[in-house]
Amino acid sequence: MPQQEIHRSGFVNIIGNPNVGKSTLMNALVGEKLSIVTAKAQTTRHRIMGIVNGDDYQIVYSDTPGILKPNYRLQQNMMDFVDTAIGDADIVLYVTDVVEKADKNAEYISKLQRIECPVILVINKIDISTQEKVRELMQWWKEQLPKAVIFPASAQERFNLENIFDAIVSNLPEAPAWYDKDVFTDKNLRFFASEIIREKIFLYYSQEIPYSCEVTIESFKEGEERYDISAVIYVMRDSQKGIIIGKGGQTLKKVGTKARLDMEDFFQKKVFLSLFVKVDPDWRENKRELRRFGYE
Repeated sequence: MPQQEIHRSGFVNIIGNPNVGKSTLMNALVGEKLSIVTAKAQTTRHRIMGIVNGDDYQIVYSDTPGILKPNYRLQQNMMDFVDTAIGDADIVLYVTDVVEKADKNAEYISKLQRIECPVILVINKIDISTQEKVRELMQWWKEQLPKAVIFPASAQERFNLENIFDAIVSNLPEAPAWYDKDVFTDKNLRFFASEIIREKIFLYYSQEIPYSCEVTIESFKEGEERYDISAVIYVMRDSQKGIIIGKGGQTLKKVGTKARLDMEDFFQKKVFLSLFVKVDPDWRENKRELRRFGYE
């Protein structure tokens, strides 16, 4: 009898501190821009899955919010996503970089020392460092996590991603596929529309504005030639509403134009986008509102 081929499948959960490049790494590994990427911390708020399929494997990547000490209920819920990701991983992909203090949020390093599943540690952004500094970091991390497989990498420059990918596949458990082989994410188009708008808010507004905003898709209609999308940007104060809209509505118009172009590229279809701004003073602390926004 011919030998049955082994199929590997599992959940590869990506965790790490803010701004180390987790979302950039996942997008590069998946080959799709699923997680929004900006230079600001806390850009990722949800747990976002990206699925990569081969004939004999399925990798279910999961991007998570950056580790932080919560100051309000939204951030606590974001950290719940991280803790859940550590608990249900087949492989933990821990991302650090050459810039951050290595022992930042050391309690999560302690968690990694205790977990039983394989840990792959990526030292990202080596393109902005020196070989000596990278060697020192690799040695420090090997002492902290002796069981981990450590890779220096640059997600931005796509350096060493093939070796990381090979290590992931070889550490996957033998299992059938968890999702249909033609699925590449667990999120729907409405979710990506809202994330694209939120990314533009992070890019075009400063200080507390991006952290005070949430985006919901009120309607998403698919026609033969285009998507008609209506979205609401929620802010916490009237003054923030004025900043979002801008003088004569110009800033909001710019956000809408940039978001629409990205949506058309992502959806491969024309988009008509309507944006509105509303004030919701307590949304970051309100359990009912957080549930409505997908955080509970």
